[in-house]
Amino acid sequence: MTSPHPIDRTFTALPYRRMAEAALARAQDFHVSHADFRFERIRSQDISVRDGRLQGASDTEDIGFAVRVIHDGAWGFASGVAMGPESAVRITETAVRTAQVAAAMTTTPVVLAPEPVHHDVTWVSSYEIDPLTVPLEEKVELLASWSRRLFDAPGVAHSSGSLKQVVENKFYTDLTGTTTTQQRVRLHPQLEVFGTDPETGAFDSMRSIAPPAGRGWEYLLGTGYDWEAELEALPRLLAEKLAAPSVEPGRYDLVIHPSNLWLTIHESIGHATELDRALGYEANYAGTSFATLDKLGSLQYGSPVMHVTGDRTVEHGLATVGYDDEGVQTQSWDIVRDGVLVGYQLDRSMAHEHGAALNGGRSNGCAYADSPGHIPIQRMANVSLQPAPDGGPSTEELLSRVERGIYVVGDRSWSIDMQRYNFQFTGQRFYRIENGVLTGQLRDVAYQATTTEFWNSMEAVGGPDTWVLGGAFNCGKAQPGQVASVSHGCPTALFRDVNVLNTRTEGA
Repeated sequence: MTSPHPIDRTFTALPYRRMAEAALARAQDFHVSHADFRFERIRSQDISVRDGRLQGASDTEDIGFAVRVIHDGAWGFASGVAMGPESAVRITETAVRTAQVAAAMTTTPVVLAPEPVHHDVTWVSSYEIDPLTVPLEEKVELLASWSRRLFDAPGVAHSSGSLKQVVENKFYTDLTGTTTTQQRVRLHPQLEVFGTDPETGAFDSMRSIAPPAGRGWEYLLGTGYDWEAELEALPRLLAEKLAAPSVEPGRYDLVIHPSNLWLTIHESIGHATELDRALGYEANYAGTSFATLDKLGSLQYGSPVMHVTGDRTVEHGLATVGYDDEGVQTQSWDIVRDGVLVGYQLDRSMAHEHGAALNGGRSNGCAYADSPGHIPIQRMANVSLQPAPDGGPSTEELLSRVERGIYVVGDRSWSIDMQRYNFQFTGQRFYRIENGVLTGQLRDVAYQATTTEFWNSMEAVGGPDTWVLGGAFNCGKAQPGQVASVSHGCPTALFRDVNVLNTRTEGA
């Protein structure tokens, strides 16, 4: 649906348009080939509770602006926080001086792929209730009551809860005439229970599997997720986990729920198909990728049922916006089709140099900066595994195809190498599958593979009814580091003959 909300008037009252006019006019004095002005206000509120009591609440606001130019084929960037046209002019002059210095060290001139002009457009994400308009007392009472209910349940030694809320406003304009004003809302609620088995002394926890979402306060009231079912189930699931036997390592068929598979997609597909990584950037910061550009159109990334898209438009997606930080209208495109690598995520400079075979020479809208103090870089879209068509298998049907295997639910720890190739993932809970039937939980499970081995072992994906949009608030990249939110949709999926480790044995 389209959000009924206008851009917040407390944001539109700020003097960013006058500042932008002054900044771009000053940039033209230096005959730059490109200049853009970005003004942002990011308001956040975090709440944490433990055992039914408030542990902490904090409010933050990050407000400022940035100017970016291309001069003599080099980037120049500067940012500031002081309001007014005079400040905008000073920051613009600093950005130009930076470009003049960088030009002597720039071997390949920066050129941006052309884009249509968008004249003074607005975009607002899809939500019902701005969470920052809800009284803090009301939010604390709801979270504390949930934590208290879990704490009072048999077998629970401690309970915790947290809620992260972000409302982001952004204004962008450039010398071509594109001007965008945007507003988006996102939430990350989480509950966890902790306990000890009285017989073995084993200690463990069980966390909710509700994904973070581009929604408002209505998400906590039951729109988009069944919190009552989660609260009812968590203590029982924890007790089962504490009493569960340790897994016997070996090869197993896996049925993986979206609450776990989204993270494997993020690490082994999302990061691996960022074009800057594929070109060798960030090699000293968990960067690079095995999925290099020469493999486009030939790499058998996975089995023929694998269809992965990049998408900056999906409703409630954490990386969903109307326009990116280079004025590009966002899109959806194929990354893996029929199991073959066919696309990457890219921005305008990469589109000019490498994009002819990728997106018709255009950016696909993947430039983003996490604050007004940072320069936009190529960031991950909502990278998602598509389900089978209508009538595709249910989770129960996928389970019925397994004689000996494990059903994986929820994410936990993970590890992957800097080329996004060798990995292992654990989860919140694991169930033994015997002849198509779940026969109880297992403990100490991790699955291990290489990226192409794993995705080529995928025999089937579930139908649309099994598809869930998961994701994270804390995807890190770049130096200086930036943190972005991103979603990954996927169905339940069946994988054959995957190596399973016993984490307790491996740790010992």
